[in-house]
Amino acid sequence: MRSLISLLPFFVLIAAAQPELPEGPGKAETAKLCTQCHELARSLAPRQDRDGWNITMAKMTGLGMKATEEEVAIVTNFLASHYPAPDVPPLNVNTASAIQLESRLTLRRSQAAAVIAYREKNGNFKSIEDLKKVPGIDPEKFESKKDKIVF
Repeated sequence: MRSLISLLPFFVLIAAAQPELPEGPGKAETAKLCTQCHELARSLAPRQDRDGWNITMAKMTGLGMKATEEEVAIVTNFLASHYPAPDVPPLNVNTASAIQLESRLTLRRSQAAAVIAYREKNGNFKSIEDLKKVPGIDPEKFESKKDKIVF
C-alpha cells in the first residue's frame, strides 16, 4: 500500500500530460484505438493531411491494432479534421536555396541549379512566365506548382 501511495504523484503527472481530445464524431473511437499501443499524445503528434492519416492508420492496423474498417474510417476522419498538417508557406523563388527549390518544387538538383543560375544572370523573377524561361525545365513543372510560389 505504501509503495502505491508513493507512486501517486507519478500517475497524476502522466494523466495530466495526456491531451484532451476535441469534441466531435470519432472522439471515443480515437481514444480507444490510439491508446492500444502507446500514449495519446504520441498518436496525435504527427499532424498530417488525410493521405498521411490513412497511411498511419493502415500501418497501425498492420502492426496489430484491433479495429473494424468502420472504426478506422471514423478515426481517420477525426484525425484529419482535428489534427491536419500545418500549412506550408509559399516558396519565394527569388530567395530560395537549391535544396528548397528541389524539395518544394520537386526539381532535380541540376534543375534547381539552373533556376539559381538563371536568377543570378537575369535578376529576380517577377512572374510565373519569367520562371518558365529557365532552360532545361518543362514549363508545366512550374505551372503545376504556381499556387506554392511567390515572387
